[in-house]
Amino acid sequence: MLMNTSKQLSRRTFLRGLGVSVALPCIGAMGPLTSWADTFSDGKVVKRYPDPAVEVLDPRFKKYKIGNAVVERLWTGARWSEGPVWFGDGGFLLWSDIPNNRMLKWQEATGKVSVYRKPSNYTNGHTRDRQGRLISCEHGTRRVTRTEYDGTITVLIDNFEGKRFNAPNDVVVHPDGHIWFTDPGYGIMFNYEGHKAEFELPTSVYRLNPETGKATVVTSEPDKPNGLCFSPNYDKLYVADTGTPKNIVVFDVVDGERLGKKKVFYETAPGNADGLRCDTDGNVWAGAGWVGEGYDGVHIFAPDGTLIGKIHLPEICSNICFGGVKRNRLFMTASQSLYSVYVEAQGAPLF
Repeated sequence: MLMNTSKQLSRRTFLRGLGVSVALPCIGAMGPLTSWADTFSDGKVVKRYPDPAVEVLDPRFKKYKIGNAVVERLWTGARWSEGPVWFGDGGFLLWSDIPNNRMLKWQEATGKVSVYRKPSNYTNGHTRDRQGRLISCEHGTRRVTRTEYDGTITVLIDNFEGKRFNAPNDVVVHPDGHIWFTDPGYGIMFNYEGHKAEFELPTSVYRLNPETGKATVVTSEPDKPNGLCFSPNYDKLYVADTGTPKNIVVFDVVDGERLGKKKVFYETAPGNADGLRCDTDGNVWAGAGWVGEGYDGVHIFAPDGTLIGKIHLPEICSNICFGGVKRNRLFMTASQSLYSVYVEAQGAPLF
């Protein structure tokens, strides 16, 4: 069950609040909504404000919760949704459906979803560079690519010191133009999200110069470096480690190119933190899952590492990004679906 600070919500009530369809013996038979229909003839579900799926755990999170904004499921039909990236100049969101070997596109103006690229080489994480171009991590080809303005694809790097990457996973860009990416190797562990193969390199985080094609290892300390993000002023790098132990670690960024000593930011075990993003106040928003109901969704941490809020989802959340005109709409890729919720936080600008 989803735990609230004052009461427990039944799974059925919680799912109804998210707009997830629930098989019912008859309409209006679920708790307090007995005087009129829960669902209108168009199939839309009534959602009561404030949404209990957005949970305040610490008073610091109160200012980010909007009382009359609810978690919305925008689309479902993937096998494993990942890597959302917002294109404000086009009014759309791109994300990966890794096992289906495709990238999907959600159009804000119409709400329609279409296939953006197939095959996608089992693409996972995405971001945009300082010129607004799409940067992608490909499991299938074990490389990092850039999609140019005309749609052509440029290979930025596909090996390190003559050995193939394992399977680049997630990616961010520093203001100096260098591309930082993780390589935990999930895409070669099974055939489901890539091509099963042997590891050729240690699992690491890399810093790539896209102009020269040269990369350096900034750290090999995390066992399975997964999602990553910079703090708003780029003086810290957060990395989700989905190996052993399961945690979020943080490094000081030295001179914009090296990392200081690793510190544990938050221990996530027994669950995982996956994709990460910072807001302009320095809070860390993390996709979370692999424990079960009540844990899945987004966990929000203050800069001091305190868990201050949760956004509960009925599916494991893989990754997140801020979007919308004001960067105050949180998009969440979660297992088979795409969700969003408006918050009174703004994502730190990416470029």
